[in-house]
Amino acid sequence: MRSLYLYAGWVRLWHWLNALLFLILILSGASMHYAGTPWLLDFETAVTLHNTTGILLTLSWIGFVAGNLLTDNGRHYRIRFRGLLDRLFEQSRYYAFGIFQDAPHPFHVSAEMKLNTLQQLSYLGVMYLLMPLLLLSGWSFLFSVYLPETLFGVGTVWIVAMTHLTTSYLLVLFLLVHLYIITTGETVLTNLRAMVTGWHRERGEPQ
Repeated sequence: MRSLYLYAGWVRLWHWLNALLFLILILSGASMHYAGTPWLLDFETAVTLHNTTGILLTLSWIGFVAGNLLTDNGRHYRIRFRGLLDRLFEQSRYYAFGIFQDAPHPFHVSAEMKLNTLQQLSYLGVMYLLMPLLLLSGWSFLFSVYLPETLFGVGTVWIVAMTHLTTSYLLVLFLLVHLYIITTGETVLTNLRAMVTGWHRERGEPQ
């Protein structure tokens, strides 16, 4: 059994805080979008909760970026371009077919690289593209009185709203996929346990 300490304390703290903030934002966002639904929050409470949580998510995201710049955790997000397409195809094929045929995993976690190519690209897209879009559109909503009325002939608030809503749906989709990927470790709980303890455990040796 190999044991690797892959998730530093700050990474685990950020991960679970981020998860909590996301759940609150989903609940409060749905409560605003479907205002009046009996089993959701009332509109005024939802707005206050959503805005407050959005500010906390902004601080959390800044902490994540700073942490990756100031610690060696950032190395796990550096793309190796040589052989990128081959690795991406192999990893995608595994998740689409191989995993259901008990095929060996094409990627083995190491201290130098804890994310496979598909995970790297997904997390980079989420954390450095979708998250900034979500936060910028959220802050634009918060200070919408300072926005111009139109942008390229279209209502600016409508553009901000559609950007925020679309990005939110994409992030919820990522969250659902993420929950599934969590279960694809050596056991259903292997990856979840690693994010709680910091230790990744796996039988055998990397190939």
